[in-house]
Amino acid sequence: MAHELNETARAIVADHKGILAADESTGTIKKRFDSIGVESTEESRRFYRQLLFTAPGMEDCIGGVILYDETIRQSADDGTPLAEVLAAKGAIPGIKVDTGAHDHALHPGEKITEGLDGLRARLEEYRELGARFAKWRAVITIGAGIPSVACIRANAHALARYAALCQEAGIVPIVEPEVLMDADNTIERCYEVTSRTLKWTFHELHVQGVDLHGTLLKPNMVISGKGCAAQASGGEIARLTVDCFLNHVPAAVPGIVFLSGGQTEVQATENLNEINRIGGPWPLSFSYGRALQQSALQAWGGEVANTEEAQAAFVHRARMNALAAGGDWNAELEQPVAA
Repeated sequence: MAHELNETARAIVADHKGILAADESTGTIKKRFDSIGVESTEESRRFYRQLLFTAPGMEDCIGGVILYDETIRQSADDGTPLAEVLAAKGAIPGIKVDTGAHDHALHPGEKITEGLDGLRARLEEYRELGARFAKWRAVITIGAGIPSVACIRANAHALARYAALCQEAGIVPIVEPEVLMDADNTIERCYEVTSRTLKWTFHELHVQGVDLHGTLLKPNMVISGKGCAAQASGGEIARLTVDCFLNHVPAAVPGIVFLSGGQTEVQATENLNEINRIGGPWPLSFSYGRALQQSALQAWGGEVANTEEAQAAFVHRARMNALAAGGDWNAELEQPVAA
């Protein structure tokens, strides 16, 4: 089982491939659809995800796709389960298993991710449905007097328990401790909080007996808060990110797949490219949601006739990020793409 988990984790990030995060909750994807004037129904959500998953050439750049509970139970137009559609293209199906971030008791302004109750049974079902990896997102907020030690340690403990249950079920856990970039903090403050978060996360993974060779890490980049007056350059983001991860992430981890954290599509690609120009002992790739989908969503606009244009926009972004995962991207490649 350990060998199988390691092989799965490595396959997801092989050849500079990354992950499409298509695990938006029903509420979140409604907001995405609202932005383009499309009603969010089970059928519209199914069609949109099918559009992405069947895009010609996506499998050249996407090694894994994170699904939502609704999506892993849905099928393509021809009746093939969407998880099987992905597997047939060589993109490994995954599943979001946490039940969201909720207020952390006695810690105002902080969140704790829930979903451990009943997780063992849910993982068994998801594996039967085709999932070979899973995702659990912890949220760490920077603010006045926060994050607290209690918040960081509680979320790290939950991540480790989730990871252990995943490996027991033969599923690769993506461990996602996200330090949010929504505040006005400096990049140095982000570095400090990310360092503490990673330190406790890997301590708890060790305590719970999680085999790091069968995991993937999905972290934030070390970056300035959105409200910070002095935004760090791509070079500084790359330098501090790699330095932070060299200090805290064991080389045994088969891959690091960064989240985009609200960056624009091109910003997320550019910063990933800068990070890979420095590099480290792990593949440094991507697990993006909006930063892979925004252009495709706009091109689609809810119209079946726009399917090819939307697919081309999605595959373009996937290719740009695959290039960035090898440190080979440049801005001249960002040209308008026709279907």
